[in-house]
Amino acid sequence: MGKHRLPDPAEEDGSRGVDGAGAELGAEEVLTPTPAGPIGRGRVAVLLVAFGVLAVVTLIVLAMAFSAPDPASPSGPVDGVSASKQAVEHDVIVAAIAVSDEDLAALPQQSTFADLPAAPRDPAPDQPPSGLVLHPRATVPLYAAPGGAPIAALPPTQLGSDTWVPVVDERPGWAMVLLPGRPNGAAAWLYRDDPRLDEARTPYLLRLDRATYRLELVHNGAATRAWTVGIGKPAAPTPAGRAFLLASIRDTKPTFSPIVLPLSAHSDTFTTYGGGPGTVGIHTWPTAEVYGKSSSDGCIRVPADALQIISSEVPLGTPVLVR
Repeated sequence: MGKHRLPDPAEEDGSRGVDGAGAELGAEEVLTPTPAGPIGRGRVAVLLVAFGVLAVVTLIVLAMAFSAPDPASPSGPVDGVSASKQAVEHDVIVAAIAVSDEDLAALPQQSTFADLPAAPRDPAPDQPPSGLVLHPRATVPLYAAPGGAPIAALPPTQLGSDTWVPVVDERPGWAMVLLPGRPNGAAAWLYRDDPRLDEARTPYLLRLDRATYRLELVHNGAATRAWTVGIGKPAAPTPAGRAFLLASIRDTKPTFSPIVLPLSAHSDTFTTYGGGPGTVGIHTWPTAEVYGKSSSDGCIRVPADALQIISSEVPLGTPVLVR
């Protein structure tokens, strides 16, 4: 798996107690020595008792030494399985089902035009992802689960731009990523040991609060810029949840925006718009009265300076969190 740099640059102790052995030792300690006789039988009895006590103590110490848990290892079972065994099992990488070139070509291609209703869903649509993003340098299979069946194929480009998808969950050797097609929040698993995958981290997050019409550019966890924007009308709202910057399209003869940034999100109202599949995008608008209002058919209308900064500084694959 390749590496790629994007711009901007106690478990409880389960050892056993020794209460039973201690009680037995205490019983020995209260024995009364036999009075001494003319040939020292009392002394012999006392010595025998002492040796007996010493033997019991020695046996107890040896038993504790052999039965004491290794301090470097978990000492008790967890749900019937030792914690160490659980850790080993958790770290095991499940192999991917092999997909031939012929089978890969037969899988449905994932793009903004795709619809995969049976795909897994985003497990935490209201949380910012980690920033890890993946790029296939060639078409790769997408799986229903780690080690599960292939359900689609992810091509290396989207609308003329390199495909970068954000990771929203991880397992050893696997990454769950958001998909560019319908339904919103669709996800699938990529086998991270696939040599055709590159990975990187984006320090950015775009965060939209629809209630306040506020779009924030977050860099390394801190909001660095904010703009008042226009969002979808009540009849065609901008969809909530997690999406990502899918592509960058420069319009050579712009009518309303020189650059359009399509997202992985789609309108829940329109199945098609302007010849496309109802893809939601970020773009500017010729007049300013649309900002601070529910004025669009689902797209996010931003001021010109916002579009310039996002299109030039924020890499593709960057998550967009809409609340």
